[in-house]
Amino acid sequence: MAKPAKVLRVAMAQLNVVVGDIGGNAERILAAAQRARDDLKAGIVVFPELALTGYPPEDLLLRAGFIDKAQHGINMLRTKLRGIDAVIGLPWREQNGLYNAALWLREGEIIGRYFKHHLPNYSVFDEKRYFQSGGAPCVIDFDGVPVGVTICEDLWHPGPMASAAQAGAKLMLNLNASPYHIGKHQERESVLRMRVAEAPMPVVYVNLVGGQDELVFDGGSMVMNAEGRLAAREVAFEEGLFAVDFHVEQGVRPVPKSCVMDARAEQDLYRAIVLGIRDYVNKNGFSGAVLGLSGGIDSALTLALAVDALGADQVEAVMMPSRYTAAMSVEDAKRQAQDMGVGFSVISIEPVFDTFLRSLRDEFKDLPPDVTEENIQARCRGVILMAISNKKRKILLTTGNKSEMAVGYATLYGDMAGGFAPIKDLPKTWVYRLARYRNSLDEVIPARVIDRPPSAELAPNQTDQDSLPPYDVLDPILELYIEQDKEPNEIVKAGFDEATVRKVVQMVNRNEYKRRQAPPGVRVTRRAFGRDRRYPITAKFWT
Repeated sequence: MAKPAKVLRVAMAQLNVVVGDIGGNAERILAAAQRARDDLKAGIVVFPELALTGYPPEDLLLRAGFIDKAQHGINMLRTKLRGIDAVIGLPWREQNGLYNAALWLREGEIIGRYFKHHLPNYSVFDEKRYFQSGGAPCVIDFDGVPVGVTICEDLWHPGPMASAAQAGAKLMLNLNASPYHIGKHQERESVLRMRVAEAPMPVVYVNLVGGQDELVFDGGSMVMNAEGRLAAREVAFEEGLFAVDFHVEQGVRPVPKSCVMDARAEQDLYRAIVLGIRDYVNKNGFSGAVLGLSGGIDSALTLALAVDALGADQVEAVMMPSRYTAAMSVEDAKRQAQDMGVGFSVISIEPVFDTFLRSLRDEFKDLPPDVTEENIQARCRGVILMAISNKKRKILLTTGNKSEMAVGYATLYGDMAGGFAPIKDLPKTWVYRLARYRNSLDEVIPARVIDRPPSAELAPNQTDQDSLPPYDVLDPILELYIEQDKEPNEIVKAGFDEATVRKVVQMVNRNEYKRRQAPPGVRVTRRAFGRDRRYPITAKFWT
């Protein structure tokens, strides 16, 4: 009778932790490790990058007391955790500086330490501000199997994987805090295939999940075999503890399990924004959310996202009509609010707007009406919404999209007022795609809202296209200029009208001051405004 194959079971702990909540995170890690031991019968449990502190801790890492608390947290885990090996990410202080580290715990002892080799310092990452680079591989024997450890960016570069293989590793554990953007799943799989081609061994890829300010971590932990094929892929945008088995006779081979299928781009994107809203509101202790519901598509989508994130009982919508608001806008806003079961009120801005105009009558004497009066209307609404937010301790969700933020089609202290901007990084063409996707589940956004021409309704018969190119022209130009850093002449060569390109580029350049004052929002593209794209406000380069 054939001897049964020897099996190593590894648990991937895809956790949603809170930056700075070191005590709470340590308890989550302990509970997950105990479940991996008792329920999954795993021999090793692997946690995400910097799981103990949350990622990214940013300048908290500069505070000695923060690093001390991380030390206390790992000591608590060393004291309480028995019966399973645990690989845990945390900041680790040495005499020569601070490291982004992974510690391997076994029966109360630290039997291995790995310091991240490649520190990302681009896009949303600035790890060189805080950490020293490591250089040595870490390979630990587990029941006769040599297991290597790497951290996130290390597998985006050749070297660390091969170095571990040269040190004898037959299985790689990779700890990650890899934020989501559109298309990120495919990028990660491509990178892992390059690494296993460089050093053939299976990779256990464990990723963080959850919203952290503007970043969303999507999980999607996976296992790739030594031939570059997925052996496991787990759920995205949800916490989970997942076991994967490895046969360790004549090499280390993952036992294939059913992989979670790739979702439609719209589904992933929608879930990313929902998770970003939920975690920002809940982790910051708000009692709910309020937003202005205009009858337009941006606010309609934002309401749907907010309800899906928080529940209808936690969301309030306010319609604030003016003399320029179409009757269909009021009707559509009321219908959506009723269909979604949220609190809904109508507060006319006409009395407030009239008061402003009377107060400014002498100041504006002999000056013709212009965009100033339009902005006053938007600011009336901003004041009303902020008052409700303050009084009811509900965060105000702004409803502007990336296309508008790019070209400055937004009013400071008006529709830009608020605490969080869910669709801030969502181009207008994607707003339509997500609205149609959400309606494919059940129709919560009135069809007329999607079909009618977009308008700010701040002047008679106004539409966005009065001052902007059509969005199916504008958005590709913005992507080339903002996300790909193409020069205007390159964009023209790509097939766009030169006058339109020059106009759009000028609008983007002169509105940096507005974007600096915008609330944070969920990052979903490769290049978001904010920490991702940093341009000076005062600069002669553009002229």
